[in-house]
Amino acid sequence: MSKKGNNLNMGEALKAFIDKNKLQKGIDKVRVKEAWASLMGNGVNNYTTAVELQGDTLFVSLSSSVLREELGHGKSKIIGILNEELGKELIRKIVLR
Repeated sequence: MSKKGNNLNMGEALKAFIDKNKLQKGIDKVRVKEAWASLMGNGVNNYTTAVELQGDTLFVSLSSSVLREELGHGKSKIIGILNEELGKELIRKIVLR
């Protein structure tokens, strides 16, 4: 990664590797799943069957229609806390199914 006379720290080298190999989208998808699990807690996670990021839309499959309805009322707040946890604005829309 580094050439003679070019000193990169570990973070810079990792970022360069991620950029070169176009891995950022995959990393973002994993981070979104982790953020959903940590922020929503066990109550919601027990009914979450799938979390998938496609573009800037987060698709969340829930096994409870009551929970789906309840979360539907707070979509903008959920988007805000997820984006804050991720440190960037990845999610613009949530689809609960």
